[in-house]
Amino acid sequence: MSPRRVLLLAHTGRAEARAVALAFVEGLTAEGVVVRLVAAEAKDLGLAPDDARGIELTESETDASRDCELTVVLGGDGSILRAVELTHDSGTPVLGVNLGHVGFLAEAEPEEVDDTIAAVVAGGYSVEDRLTLDVEVHRDGEVVARTFALNEASVEKAARERMLEVLVEVDGRPLSRWGCDGVVCATPTGSTAYNFSAGGPVVWPEVEALCLVPLSAHALFARPMVVAPGSVIAIDVLERTDGFGVLWCDGRRTVDLPPGARIEVRRGPRPVRLARLQRAPFTDRLVAKFDLNVEGWRGAGERRLQGGGGRL
Repeated sequence: MSPRRVLLLAHTGRAEARAVALAFVEGLTAEGVVVRLVAAEAKDLGLAPDDARGIELTESETDASRDCELTVVLGGDGSILRAVELTHDSGTPVLGVNLGHVGFLAEAEPEEVDDTIAAVVAGGYSVEDRLTLDVEVHRDGEVVARTFALNEASVEKAARERMLEVLVEVDGRPLSRWGCDGVVCATPTGSTAYNFSAGGPVVWPEVEALCLVPLSAHALFARPMVVAPGSVIAIDVLERTDGFGVLWCDGRRTVDLPPGARIEVRRGPRPVRLARLQRAPFTDRLVAKFDLNVEGWRGAGERRLQGGGGRL
């Protein structure tokens, strides 16, 4: 029987992340779980491969999660999005430990390291499938780029002093033409990220839908919209656009968009799998992450909220 393996990814440029990473290595290997590390990060941690201790290294980031039951990532949402990118093809679930600011994608906080290690050892986590975006860039009728996004795909102007001229289409029918700073297409998971900052709606993760938000559009009809999960959103960068636009996916991957480019966004064929330690309602997560004022609430869980018992 092959040993259990966990891929550990960490933002090793931060002292706190290095300390937490070493605690995970110690805690997991002590229980017979093999910890796989990317070689460059292991070097930052002062670790070498050691069969006796259960530490193994890989030079390849893209193949790092192969044969791993779980990926534990230490950092903020940016680090978690990196882990999602590296594990998307393998489908390995991702468990985030928040060492950033809001950390909406994270499942645990630094003070919960011991409990998180124990949960991983015990297999005490569930897995949620999160809707993703499949994004294609077309030029002259050919697909010139293809990628995915967990949070959002945004078409934006490349130069601050210029505007994009775009025509947006939904399900093969023209919706509106805008001179704008850009357009954001977001998933429910990403509704609390760029979509939220741009004035889009917060969508509960269980809802299957796509968000469409114009950015500073010069038009009467330029409101945030929610479309069906099976819809196809197309954004044409019109030939009259002065200069290039740029496609950003999850703030990590970019594609230049010359005038005439067409971007098609649809539901991705492969979801991202996020590991959850408990099934707290999304409402509680919103309250905790955004520090919302719920004073005066008299519901069934009032005592727990007021007393601070239980993590949101």
